[in-house]
Amino acid sequence: MPRLILGSTSRYRRELLARLRIPFDVVAPEVDETPLPGEAPDALARRLALAKAHAVAARHPDAVVIGSDQVADLEGQSLGKPGDHARATAQLRAMRGRTVMFQTALAVVHRASGFADSALVPVRVRFRALDDAEIEAYLQAEQPYDCAGSAKSEGLGIALLDAITSDDPTALVGLPLIATCRLLRAAGLRLL
Repeated sequence: MPRLILGSTSRYRRELLARLRIPFDVVAPEVDETPLPGEAPDALARRLALAKAHAVAARHPDAVVIGSDQVADLEGQSLGKPGDHARATAQLRAMRGRTVMFQTALAVVHRASGFADSALVPVRVRFRALDDAEIEAYLQAEQPYDCAGSAKSEGLGIALLDAITSDDPTALVGLPLIATCRLLRAAGLRLL
């Protein structure tokens, strides 16, 4: 079986992929994540997932490489990782009482065999009508500055939400494992 590499520095994706109980390495993809002018959130997520997988595969052509990216889509506006408290506050204020699509893209590339495929797994999230005190308490507790849209549903962020709708419950955390399994099987990896 070829070597498997997760082309991501995200600890969330690393934890999710570990659930599959197959050995893998982690390599930083070193990709510019700047959106292109007018780029839709779903297109941005898919482009970055493919770019990450191809960047790592170029350095490790015999490995099967997974790339992934997530963009919060607020009515066509991309919300990425906030990076700091002020941006996280602004993101959560903008999302309160609204429905946000978290566009989670996945790509699997195996250069040695010529395999490359991708998937987009959207997650519809309805936020509660949060007040400023709730937003501040959440940010102080979680400090989710490395998460698209500032919401960590696997932690206290679940208290921000009214509903989550998705075909894959792991997509919101950052790596849709159902699609990952499908693409890894298509690339020739045995999972069971």
